[in-house]
Amino acid sequence: MENVVSFLNDLLWSSVMIYFCLGVGLLFSIITRFLQVRHFKDMIKLMFQGKSSDAGVSSFQALSIALSGRVGTGNIAGTATAIAFGGPGAVFWMWMIAFIGASSAFIESTLAQIYKVKQDGQYRGGPAYYIEKGIGWKWYAVLFAISSIIAVGLLMPGIQSNSIATGLKNAFGLSPTLTGILLVALIGAIIFGGVKRIATVAQYVVPFMALAYILLALVIMVLNITQLPAVFALIIKSALGFDSAFGGILGMAISWGVKRGIYSNEAGQGTGAHAAAAAEVSHPAKQGLVQAFSIYIDTLLVCSATAFMILFTGMYNTVGKDGRFIVENLQGVEPGPGYTQAAIETVFPGFGASFVAIALFFFAFTTIMAYYYIAETNVAYLMRGKNGTWLMTGLKIMLLIATFYGAVRTADLAWALGDVGLGIMVWLNLIAILILAKPALQTLKDYEEQKQQGLDPVFDPIKLGIKNADYWVHDFKRDEERVS
Repeated sequence: MENVVSFLNDLLWSSVMIYFCLGVGLLFSIITRFLQVRHFKDMIKLMFQGKSSDAGVSSFQALSIALSGRVGTGNIAGTATAIAFGGPGAVFWMWMIAFIGASSAFIESTLAQIYKVKQDGQYRGGPAYYIEKGIGWKWYAVLFAISSIIAVGLLMPGIQSNSIATGLKNAFGLSPTLTGILLVALIGAIIFGGVKRIATVAQYVVPFMALAYILLALVIMVLNITQLPAVFALIIKSALGFDSAFGGILGMAISWGVKRGIYSNEAGQGTGAHAAAAAEVSHPAKQGLVQAFSIYIDTLLVCSATAFMILFTGMYNTVGKDGRFIVENLQGVEPGPGYTQAAIETVFPGFGASFVAIALFFFAFTTIMAYYYIAETNVAYLMRGKNGTWLMTGLKIMLLIATFYGAVRTADLAWALGDVGLGIMVWLNLIAILILAKPALQTLKDYEEQKQQGLDPVFDPIKLGIKNADYWVHDFKRDEERVS
């Protein structure tokens, strides 16, 4: 089993994939004239605009659902793993994939809004929908939907629950079996309540957990402020191969930084697009910009918080290509949450293990919740016009079983399976958004022109010559009147 998973990972996450992700993000950044910089103010303003409705959620709720998927164990364990195998330079490449990935997030989220549908009284959208309606390749859309259901409904929840179980066992001695039962009970209560309950939980839990985590990181940085110049110099020099100790693993720094960056912020993966489609907005570009900002929150704030706590305190190990330690400051500690726990312990003795365990619980718990929403959306796509109640129930049961199983299995296999699932989704979605870039770019231009005229942008696909944007042609005005 492990050999098969390892082979698939090597295939999916080859150097071709790494440079493909970087290349797509850079291409979109250039052709949008770096919208992630030009429209930074709009991103923040739009985040708090819009109202929820019977069919959709507000921009902030959609952002919270997307962030609940983005901000997970990858922000704590994933960042530590990147440093362990790629050195401090991996942090720089995480930043780079976040910066240029914000443009990819804009494209996919805008497309999700353009081609969203109103199905069974709810807004639905995402890669499967925009692949079929935008490109016309139904077989490809079905392939993505099935891959997504398997990835986020079966393979990836185990990573999150495994990290929760490990953290609670280390901090409080809680049995993984008991943790698994607790997770199944809590997640079951939420996902059986539908998207509204998911959005409600996400909009309160996600901002609280992220702010608390960042605040603690700032305290640790301030108390170790003399390390600031040295840490930044180490990150930059290691990332560019100029550091004498880490120069030999430059390729590993890029590979692990990009892989863990994508795993954490999900830019280009297509997952955030599902939540974007659920937002109640007057123009697709609005939610595209909001979702682009979520990449900054995830990687530039939360992942950086983890990296700085670890690097400022020196609580990490890094392994070279030959398997020998380049840095070994934590003997016997495996790559993952233990690095962050040790970093916090240097400032707050006796507090690190419990804080990281609680942070992991909230981060990973909300991510599993978001995974269900993504899987549900793809099941809804496959079951359009059919009675899919039994399949939705089966999905819930499958995800809960995967969550429980992940809590009690080995961490290495959990991460490897998750990487396989993620890799399949990234490949399929990146190809799709490259093909579909034109309508997203037209939509951005239309948004900018209306803003220049002092208008609150309203989307009209007919004027732009965008076909198959049926919701905006037939249902938008009626829904807008109902919301207002």
